[in-house]
Amino acid sequence: MAERKTSQPPQDAAQKEVQKAVDKAEERGFLGVEVDPTPDSHYTVAGVLEGKPTPETDAGHAREVRQQLDDAARKS
Repeated sequence: MAERKTSQPPQDAAQKEVQKAVDKAEERGFLGVEVDPTPDSHYTVAGVLEGKPTPETDAGHAREVRQQLDDAARKS
């Protein structure tokens, strides 16, 4: 007997929690295409001491990186 497929999966509490975690991870850029135009030198001790921005430490820089990635995706 074939399984019946529904148009929308059930939304029980466990699924909602998982979806919430995935949405949060995607929003922060943890999932998806692994691309970060931030130079590697910004992630070094010297870069940190100089105050060079990274998406993880600077919300403004994170927005710029996200915008660059969105723009690049639209061109593809």
